[in-house]
Amino acid sequence: MQISKPRRRAWMIGLAVACALIAVPLAGTAQQTVPFENGSPIAPAGFEPQPIPAAPIEYDTAEVMRIRVVPVARGLVNPWSLAFLPDGTMLVTEKEGRLRIIRRDVLDPKPVAGVPAVRVQGRSGLMDVLLHPQFAANRFIYFSYLKPVGSERQAALTVARGRFDGSTITDLTDIFSCGAGVAGPSRLAWGRDGKLYMTTPSGGTGSGSQDPNTYSGKVLRLNDDGTVPQDNPFVGRAGHKPEIYTFGHRNSLGLAAHPMTGEMWQSEMGPNGGDEINLLKPGANYGWPLVSLGRTYSGPWQSQTFSKEGIEPPVVFWMPSISLSGMTFYTGNKLPKWKGDIFVGGQRTGEIPGTGHLERVLVNDKLEELRREALLVPLQMRIRDVRQGPDELLYVLVDHENGGVLRIEPSATVQKPTTSSARPPR
Repeated sequence: MQISKPRRRAWMIGLAVACALIAVPLAGTAQQTVPFENGSPIAPAGFEPQPIPAAPIEYDTAEVMRIRVVPVARGLVNPWSLAFLPDGTMLVTEKEGRLRIIRRDVLDPKPVAGVPAVRVQGRSGLMDVLLHPQFAANRFIYFSYLKPVGSERQAALTVARGRFDGSTITDLTDIFSCGAGVAGPSRLAWGRDGKLYMTTPSGGTGSGSQDPNTYSGKVLRLNDDGTVPQDNPFVGRAGHKPEIYTFGHRNSLGLAAHPMTGEMWQSEMGPNGGDEINLLKPGANYGWPLVSLGRTYSGPWQSQTFSKEGIEPPVVFWMPSISLSGMTFYTGNKLPKWKGDIFVGGQRTGEIPGTGHLERVLVNDKLEELRREALLVPLQMRIRDVRQGPDELLYVLVDHENGGVLRIEPSATVQKPTTSSARPPR
Protein backbone atom coordinates (compact mmCIF):
# COMPACT_ATOMS: atom_id res chain seq x y z
CA MET A 1 0.00 0.00 0.00
CA GLN A 2 1.38 3.39 -0.99
CA ILE A 3 1.14 6.35 1.38
CA SER A 4 0.13 9.65 -0.19
CA LYS A 5 2.66 12.45 -0.16
CA PRO A 6 0.68 14.67 2.26
CA ARG A 7 0.16 11.77 4.65
CA ARG A 8 3.81 10.74 4.35
CA ARG A 9 4.88 14.32 5.09
CA ALA A 10 2.63 14.42 8.15
CA TRP A 11 3.97 11.06 9.31
CA MET A 12 7.59 12.22 8.95
CA ILE A 13 6.85 15.44 10.84
CA GLY A 14 5.19 13.45 13.62
CA LEU A 15 8.15 11.10 13.82
CA ALA A 16 10.59 14.01 14.01
CA VAL A 17 8.57 15.64 16.81
CA ALA A 18 8.42 12.34 18.72
CA CYS A 19 12.18 11.88 18.41
CA ALA A 20 12.74 15.43 19.61
CA LEU A 21 10.50 14.86 22.62
CA ILE A 22 12.37 11.68 23.47
CA ALA A 23 15.75 13.34 23.06
CA VAL A 24 14.97 16.23 25.42
CA PRO A 25 14.55 14.20 28.62
CA LEU A 26 17.51 12.00 27.70
CA ALA A 27 19.72 15.04 27.42
CA GLY A 28 18.26 16.49 30.59
CA THR A 29 18.98 13.40 32.70
CA ALA A 30 22.67 13.06 31.94
CA GLN A 31 24.47 12.05 35.17
CA GLN A 32 26.14 14.90 37.00
CA THR A 33 29.86 14.79 37.66
CA VAL A 34 30.56 13.97 41.30
CA PRO A 35 33.83 15.30 42.73
CA PHE A 36 36.11 12.64 44.25
CA GLU A 37 39.06 12.76 46.62
CA ASN A 38 41.32 9.77 47.31
CA GLY A 39 38.89 7.42 45.58
CA SER A 40 35.78 8.53 47.49
CA PRO A 41 33.09 11.06 46.58
CA ILE A 42 33.40 14.29 48.53
CA ALA A 43 30.59 14.35 51.09
CA PRO A 44 27.92 17.05 50.77
CA ALA A 45 27.77 19.78 53.40
CA GLY A 46 24.06 20.49 53.53
CA PHE A 47 23.26 19.50 57.12
CA GLU A 48 24.63 21.04 60.28
CA PRO A 49 24.52 18.82 63.40
CA GLN A 50 22.42 20.36 66.14
CA PRO A 51 24.00 21.42 69.46
CA ILE A 52 23.28 19.59 72.69
CA PRO A 53 19.77 20.85 73.55
CA ALA A 54 19.46 23.40 76.34
CA ALA A 55 16.38 21.69 77.79
CA PRO A 56 14.68 18.27 77.61
CA ILE A 57 12.92 17.38 74.35
CA GLU A 58 10.09 14.88 73.98
CA TYR A 59 9.31 12.57 71.09
CA ASP A 60 6.64 10.03 70.21
CA THR A 61 7.94 6.58 69.28
CA ALA A 62 6.69 3.74 67.09
CA GLU A 63 5.81 1.49 70.04
CA VAL A 64 3.48 4.21 71.46
CA MET A 65 5.85 5.07 74.31
CA ARG A 66 6.64 8.77 74.48
CA ILE A 67 10.21 9.52 75.58
CA ARG A 68 12.00 12.45 77.16
CA VAL A 69 15.55 13.22 75.99
CA VAL A 70 17.46 15.01 78.74
CA PRO A 71 20.83 16.78 78.28
CA VAL A 72 23.10 15.41 81.02
CA ALA A 73 26.42 17.01 80.08
CA ARG A 74 27.81 19.24 77.36
CA GLY A 75 31.26 20.55 76.56
CA LEU A 76 32.84 17.14 75.96
CA VAL A 77 35.28 17.12 73.05
CA ASN A 78 34.73 14.11 70.76
CA PRO A 79 33.69 11.71 73.52
CA TRP A 80 34.24 8.06 72.63
CA SER A 81 32.99 5.73 75.36
CA LEU A 82 30.98 5.66 78.57
CA ALA A 83 31.15 3.49 81.71
CA PHE A 84 29.32 3.58 85.03
CA LEU A 85 30.87 3.27 88.47
CA PRO A 86 28.92 1.27 91.08
CA ASP A 87 27.45 4.48 92.53
CA GLY A 88 26.15 5.66 89.14
CA THR A 89 28.99 8.11 88.46
CA MET A 90 29.87 8.20 84.75
CA LEU A 91 33.32 7.95 83.21
CA VAL A 92 33.67 9.30 79.67
CA THR A 93 36.71 9.08 77.42
CA GLU A 94 37.58 11.85 74.97
CA LYS A 95 39.45 10.95 71.79
CA GLU A 96 42.31 13.37 72.44
CA GLY A 97 43.33 11.47 75.59
CA ARG A 98 41.20 12.66 78.50
CA LEU A 99 39.02 10.77 80.96
CA ARG A 100 36.14 12.83 82.36
CA ILE A 101 33.85 12.29 85.35
CA ILE A 102 30.14 13.14 85.50
CA ARG A 103 28.65 13.07 89.00
CA ARG A 104 24.92 13.61 89.49
CA ASP A 105 24.65 15.09 85.98
CA VAL A 106 27.51 17.54 86.56
CA LEU A 107 30.69 17.35 84.48
CA ASP A 108 33.86 17.74 86.54
CA PRO A 109 35.95 20.39 84.75
CA LYS A 110 39.19 18.62 85.70
CA PRO A 111 40.14 15.49 83.71
CA VAL A 112 41.30 12.39 85.58
CA ALA A 113 45.08 12.08 85.90
CA GLY A 114 47.03 8.97 84.94
CA VAL A 115 45.44 7.93 81.62
CA PRO A 116 47.73 6.62 78.85
CA ALA A 117 49.31 9.03 76.37
CA VAL A 118 47.71 8.57 72.95
CA ARG A 119 48.40 9.28 69.30
CA VAL A 120 45.26 10.54 67.59
CA GLN A 121 44.61 9.17 64.12
CA GLY A 122 41.37 10.17 62.45
CA ARG A 123 38.57 9.48 64.92
CA SER A 124 40.64 7.17 67.12
CA GLY A 125 42.89 7.93 70.08
CA LEU A 126 41.73 7.18 73.61
CA MET A 127 38.78 4.91 72.97
CA ASP A 128 36.98 2.41 75.17
CA VAL A 129 36.89 2.45 78.97
CA LEU A 130 35.79 -0.65 80.86
CA LEU A 131 35.62 -1.63 84.52
CA HIS A 132 36.65 -5.08 85.73
CA PRO A 133 33.66 -7.26 86.73
CA GLN A 134 35.08 -7.24 90.31
CA PHE A 135 35.91 -3.53 90.21
CA ALA A 136 34.54 -2.91 93.73
CA ALA A 137 37.21 -5.26 95.08
CA ASN A 138 40.21 -4.76 92.76
CA ARG A 139 39.60 -1.24 91.30
CA PHE A 140 40.86 -2.35 87.87
CA ILE A 141 40.00 -0.14 84.89
CA TYR A 142 40.82 -0.90 81.23
CA PHE A 143 41.41 1.32 78.19
CA SER A 144 41.81 0.64 74.47
CA TYR A 145 43.99 3.31 72.91
CA LEU A 146 46.45 4.15 70.15
CA LYS A 147 49.93 4.06 71.64
CA PRO A 148 52.57 6.27 69.97
CA VAL A 149 55.35 4.16 68.45
CA GLY A 150 58.24 4.92 66.13
CA SER A 151 57.78 7.88 63.83
CA GLU A 152 55.20 10.61 64.23
CA ARG A 153 52.74 8.77 62.00
CA GLN A 154 52.86 5.34 63.69
CA ALA A 155 50.68 3.94 66.45
CA ALA A 156 49.79 0.58 67.95
CA LEU A 157 46.36 -0.47 69.18
CA THR A 158 46.93 -1.31 72.84
CA VAL A 159 45.02 -2.32 75.97
CA ALA A 160 46.11 -0.78 79.27
CA ARG A 161 45.01 -1.69 82.80
CA GLY A 162 45.27 0.48 85.89
CA ARG A 163 43.57 1.10 89.20
CA PHE A 164 41.06 3.89 89.75
CA ASP A 165 40.58 5.28 93.25
CA GLY A 166 37.77 7.66 92.29
CA SER A 167 40.01 10.54 91.23
CA THR A 168 43.29 9.21 89.74
CA ILE A 169 44.55 6.28 87.66
CA THR A 170 47.56 4.49 89.17
CA ASP A 171 49.62 1.38 88.34
CA LEU A 172 48.85 1.79 84.64
CA THR A 173 50.34 -1.06 82.58
CA ASP A 174 49.97 -2.15 78.97
CA ILE A 175 48.67 -5.73 79.06
CA PHE A 176 48.28 -6.32 75.30
CA SER A 177 49.38 -4.63 72.07
CA CYS A 178 48.67 -5.41 68.42
CA GLY A 179 52.01 -3.86 67.48
CA ALA A 180 52.82 -1.06 65.08
CA GLY A 181 50.63 -0.94 61.98
CA VAL A 182 47.36 -2.03 63.58
CA ALA A 183 45.77 1.27 64.54
CA GLY A 184 42.11 2.26 64.52
CA PRO A 185 38.83 1.92 66.42
CA SER A 186 38.49 -0.73 69.12
CA ARG A 187 35.81 -1.83 71.59
CA LEU A 188 36.19 -3.85 74.79
CA ALA A 189 33.60 -6.01 76.52
CA TRP A 190 33.44 -8.73 79.15
CA GLY A 191 31.97 -12.08 78.25
CA ARG A 192 29.88 -14.17 80.61
CA ASP A 193 32.93 -16.46 80.71
CA GLY A 194 34.94 -13.72 82.45
CA LYS A 195 37.16 -13.16 79.41
CA LEU A 196 38.01 -9.80 77.87
CA TYR A 197 36.90 -9.43 74.25
CA MET A 198 38.52 -6.81 72.03
CA THR A 199 37.82 -5.70 68.45
CA THR A 200 40.59 -4.68 66.08
CA PRO A 201 40.35 -2.61 62.87
CA SER A 202 40.93 -3.74 59.32
CA GLY A 203 43.14 -1.60 57.16
CA GLY A 204 44.21 -1.00 53.57
CA THR A 205 42.58 -3.46 51.18
CA GLY A 206 41.23 -5.50 54.10
CA SER A 207 43.31 -8.57 53.20
CA GLY A 208 44.67 -8.69 56.75
CA SER A 209 41.18 -9.51 58.02
CA GLN A 210 41.52 -12.92 56.36
CA ASP A 211 45.10 -13.50 57.52
CA PRO A 212 45.12 -15.55 60.74
CA ASN A 213 48.68 -14.50 61.48
CA THR A 214 47.83 -10.80 61.89
CA TYR A 215 45.68 -8.94 64.42
CA SER A 216 43.91 -6.83 61.75
CA GLY A 217 40.14 -7.18 61.40
CA LYS A 218 39.63 -9.58 64.29
CA VAL A 219 37.83 -10.05 67.58
CA LEU A 220 40.32 -11.16 70.21
CA ARG A 221 39.68 -13.06 73.46
CA LEU A 222 42.01 -12.41 76.40
CA ASN A 223 42.34 -13.21 80.07
CA ASP A 224 41.87 -10.23 82.36
CA ASP A 225 45.67 -9.80 82.53
CA GLY A 226 46.06 -9.80 78.73
CA THR A 227 47.34 -13.37 78.42
CA VAL A 228 45.90 -16.02 76.08
CA PRO A 229 43.07 -18.31 77.28
CA GLN A 230 44.08 -21.87 76.50
CA ASP A 231 40.61 -22.72 75.14
CA ASN A 232 40.76 -20.10 72.38
CA PRO A 233 39.88 -21.62 68.97
CA PHE A 234 43.33 -21.21 67.35
CA VAL A 235 45.63 -21.98 70.29
CA GLY A 236 48.44 -24.28 69.17
CA ARG A 237 47.69 -23.90 65.46
CA ALA A 238 50.72 -22.89 63.37
CA GLY A 239 50.42 -19.56 61.55
CA HIS A 240 47.53 -18.35 63.73
CA LYS A 241 47.58 -15.69 66.42
CA PRO A 242 46.36 -17.48 69.56
CA GLU A 243 44.35 -14.47 70.79
CA ILE A 244 41.98 -14.61 67.78
CA TYR A 245 38.36 -15.50 68.53
CA THR A 246 36.80 -14.55 65.16
CA PHE A 247 38.12 -13.04 61.94
CA GLY A 248 37.00 -11.46 58.66
CA HIS A 249 35.81 -8.18 60.20
CA ARG A 250 36.05 -4.62 58.91
CA ASN A 251 35.89 -1.87 61.59
CA SER A 252 34.00 -3.02 64.67
CA LEU A 253 32.60 -0.29 66.92
CA GLY A 254 30.04 -2.25 68.94
CA LEU A 255 30.55 -5.26 71.22
CA ALA A 256 28.25 -6.71 73.90
CA ALA A 257 27.24 -9.99 75.52
CA HIS A 258 23.63 -11.02 74.91
CA PRO A 259 21.85 -10.77 78.29
CA MET A 260 19.99 -14.08 77.87
CA THR A 261 22.33 -16.37 75.93
CA GLY A 262 25.67 -14.90 77.00
CA GLU A 263 26.86 -15.05 73.39
CA MET A 264 29.00 -12.17 72.16
CA TRP A 265 27.46 -9.83 69.56
CA GLN A 266 29.44 -7.38 67.48
CA SER A 267 28.59 -4.53 65.11
CA GLU A 268 30.82 -3.31 62.32
CA MET A 269 30.79 -0.66 59.65
CA GLY A 270 30.54 -1.75 56.06
CA PRO A 271 31.83 0.46 53.24
CA ASN A 272 29.06 2.25 51.29
CA GLY A 273 26.34 0.01 52.75
CA GLY A 274 26.76 -3.35 54.41
CA ASP A 275 26.89 -2.35 58.09
CA GLU A 276 26.36 -5.52 60.15
CA ILE A 277 25.41 -6.92 63.52
CA ASN A 278 26.94 -10.36 64.00
CA LEU A 279 26.57 -13.15 66.51
CA LEU A 280 30.13 -14.30 67.20
CA LYS A 281 31.01 -17.99 67.00
CA PRO A 282 34.47 -19.26 68.04
CA GLY A 283 36.80 -19.51 65.06
CA ALA A 284 34.22 -18.24 62.55
CA ASN A 285 34.92 -16.14 59.45
CA TYR A 286 32.67 -13.10 58.88
CA GLY A 287 33.77 -12.47 55.33
CA TRP A 288 35.49 -9.11 54.96
CA PRO A 289 36.67 -8.24 52.32
CA LEU A 290 35.64 -11.35 50.34
CA VAL A 291 31.91 -11.13 51.09
CA SER A 292 30.02 -7.93 51.81
CA LEU A 293 26.52 -6.52 51.46
CA GLY A 294 27.92 -3.08 50.63
CA ARG A 295 29.40 -1.15 47.74
CA THR A 296 32.85 0.39 47.51
CA TYR A 297 32.94 4.14 48.06
CA SER A 298 33.36 4.70 44.31
CA GLY A 299 30.16 2.77 43.52
CA PRO A 300 30.77 -0.86 42.44
CA TRP A 301 29.76 -3.74 44.75
CA GLN A 302 32.48 -4.71 47.20
CA SER A 303 32.13 -8.42 46.36
CA GLN A 304 30.69 -10.45 43.51
CA THR A 305 28.54 -12.48 45.89
CA PHE A 306 26.58 -11.63 49.03
CA SER A 307 27.06 -15.03 50.65
CA LYS A 308 29.55 -17.87 50.53
CA GLU A 309 29.97 -21.26 52.11
CA GLY A 310 32.07 -20.99 55.25
CA ILE A 311 31.17 -17.32 55.81
CA GLU A 312 28.88 -16.41 58.70
CA PRO A 313 25.97 -14.17 57.60
CA PRO A 314 24.96 -11.13 59.68
CA VAL A 315 21.96 -11.13 62.01
CA VAL A 316 21.07 -7.58 60.87
CA PHE A 317 22.48 -5.48 58.02
CA TRP A 318 21.99 -1.96 56.69
CA MET A 319 21.75 -0.62 53.15
CA PRO A 320 22.48 2.27 53.08
CA SER A 321 24.96 2.38 55.94
CA ILE A 322 24.29 4.30 59.13
CA SER A 323 27.99 4.12 60.10
CA LEU A 324 27.41 1.87 63.13
CA SER A 325 29.04 2.72 66.43
CA GLY A 326 28.32 1.56 70.02
CA MET A 327 25.76 -1.16 70.78
CA THR A 328 23.78 -2.33 73.80
CA PHE A 329 20.87 -4.59 74.72
CA TYR A 330 18.14 -2.92 76.77
CA THR A 331 17.16 -5.09 79.76
CA GLY A 332 15.47 -2.57 82.07
CA ASN A 333 11.87 -1.92 83.04
CA LYS A 334 11.77 1.90 82.85
CA LEU A 335 11.25 1.75 79.05
CA PRO A 336 9.13 -1.43 79.00
CA LYS A 337 8.20 -1.48 75.30
CA TRP A 338 11.88 -1.59 74.39
CA LYS A 339 12.85 -4.46 76.68
CA GLY A 340 15.10 -6.94 74.89
CA ASP A 341 15.72 -4.62 71.94
CA ILE A 342 19.12 -3.88 70.39
CA PHE A 343 20.28 -0.26 70.29
CA VAL A 344 23.07 0.96 68.02
CA GLY A 345 24.54 4.38 67.41
CA GLY A 346 24.60 5.80 63.89
CA GLN A 347 27.16 8.42 62.88
CA ARG A 348 25.67 9.28 59.47
CA THR A 349 23.19 7.81 57.01
CA GLY A 350 23.92 7.07 53.36
CA GLU A 351 27.31 8.80 53.45
CA ILE A 352 25.72 12.18 54.29
CA PRO A 353 27.17 14.06 57.29
CA GLY A 354 24.68 15.53 59.76
CA THR A 355 22.33 12.53 59.54
CA GLY A 356 23.40 10.56 62.61
CA HIS A 357 20.83 9.03 64.93
CA LEU A 358 20.10 6.21 67.36
CA GLU A 359 18.55 3.03 65.97
CA ARG A 360 16.44 0.38 67.69
CA VAL A 361 16.12 -3.18 66.37
CA LEU A 362 13.39 -5.55 67.56
CA VAL A 363 14.11 -9.28 67.22
CA ASN A 364 12.02 -12.37 67.96
CA ASP A 365 12.85 -15.23 70.31
CA LYS A 366 14.99 -16.78 67.55
CA LEU A 367 16.97 -13.53 67.34
CA GLU A 368 15.57 -12.74 63.89
CA GLU A 369 14.85 -9.11 62.99
CA LEU A 370 11.20 -8.03 63.06
CA ARG A 371 11.42 -4.26 62.71
CA ARG A 372 13.64 -1.27 63.38
CA GLU A 373 13.13 2.36 64.31
CA ALA A 374 15.28 5.46 63.86
CA LEU A 375 15.35 7.68 66.97
CA LEU A 376 16.63 11.22 67.67
CA VAL A 377 16.68 11.93 63.92
CA PRO A 378 15.78 15.67 64.21
CA LEU A 379 18.92 16.27 66.31
CA GLN A 380 21.20 15.23 63.38
CA MET A 381 23.85 14.14 65.88
CA ARG A 382 26.81 11.84 65.42
CA ILE A 383 26.13 9.09 67.98
CA ARG A 384 29.33 7.40 69.20
CA ASP A 385 28.04 5.15 72.01
CA VAL A 386 24.88 4.00 73.77
CA ARG A 387 24.73 2.32 77.20
CA GLN A 388 22.14 1.29 79.73
CA GLY A 389 22.71 2.93 83.08
CA PRO A 390 22.21 1.38 86.51
CA ASP A 391 18.98 3.45 86.69
CA GLU A 392 17.62 1.35 83.76
CA LEU A 393 17.65 4.36 81.42
CA LEU A 394 19.57 4.76 78.16
CA TYR A 395 22.56 7.10 77.83
CA VAL A 396 23.75 8.33 74.44
CA LEU A 397 27.18 9.80 73.70
CA VAL A 398 27.27 12.60 71.10
CA ASP A 399 30.59 12.75 69.23
CA HIS A 400 31.01 16.42 68.32
CA GLU A 401 33.72 18.95 69.13
CA ASN A 402 31.12 20.36 71.51
CA GLY A 403 29.61 16.98 72.36
CA GLY A 404 27.93 15.59 75.39
CA VAL A 405 25.68 12.99 76.98
CA LEU A 406 21.92 12.58 76.55
CA ARG A 407 19.63 10.47 78.73
CA ILE A 408 16.49 8.80 77.36
CA GLU A 409 13.76 8.36 79.94
CA PRO A 410 9.99 7.83 79.84
CA SER A 411 7.81 10.90 79.41
CA ALA A 412 5.10 11.78 81.91
CA THR A 413 2.85 12.45 78.92
CA VAL A 414 0.97 9.45 77.61
CA GLN A 415 1.31 8.99 73.85
CA LYS A 416 -1.92 8.38 71.99
CA PRO A 417 -1.84 5.59 69.39
CA THR A 418 -2.94 6.30 65.85
CA THR A 419 -6.37 5.03 64.89
CA SER A 420 -6.52 2.00 62.63
CA SER A 421 -8.00 4.10 59.82
CA ALA A 422 -5.05 6.51 60.01
CA ARG A 423 -2.42 3.83 59.63
CA PRO A 424 -1.10 3.36 56.10
CA PRO A 425 -1.64 -0.07 54.53
CA ARG A 426 1.21 -2.55 54.49
